[in-house]
Amino acid sequence: MKMIVGLGNPGRKYNNTRHNVGFKVLEEFAGRFSVEKEESRCEAIIGHTRPGGQKTLLVKPLTYMNNSGQAVAALVKWYKIELENLIVVYDDMDLAPGSLRLRAEGGSGGHKGVTSIIDRLGSRQFSRLRLGIGRPDREAVDWVLGEFTPEETDVMNKAVRRAADALEYWIRHGIVQTMNEYN
Repeated sequence: MKMIVGLGNPGRKYNNTRHNVGFKVLEEFAGRFSVEKEESRCEAIIGHTRPGGQKTLLVKPLTYMNNSGQAVAALVKWYKIELENLIVVYDDMDLAPGSLRLRAEGGSGGHKGVTSIIDRLGSRQFSRLRLGIGRPDREAVDWVLGEFTPEETDVMNKAVRRAADALEYWIRHGIVQTMNEYN
């Protein structure tokens, strides 16, 4: 079983913010396949789907970004997910807007949601898909909780679709081939 986690903040006021691109990618991905079942468990919304016949969980933590690890670790344990079958999708200020970067493992790069996941799992051994949102010219918190400009929206919509493509590829081919194809 695969698990795709999109990071973001719950609630309408955060819906179109830069910090919620992980949720946006998950929504794009879910729209491509029939979600057989949706449930709430371990402070997350989980969609069950089978892209390419591969049982896959689509996870939106409801714990707010900085506590994402709480939900992710509980679900990994509940569903007995091997960490090589986990990928986390999130925003990255160090990448140009719309850029994608995949990694098989690593640190958090200062992203507090990923730090929370690493801390709760006790491991860095999970894949990540980062979407660039650009470096702010103001306070980082104001930047990530701000909405995209109309110009950025076009770029990000394309990036969200490409990220969903990468997730489909990851399910079929694994992280190494996906990095070679999409980085």
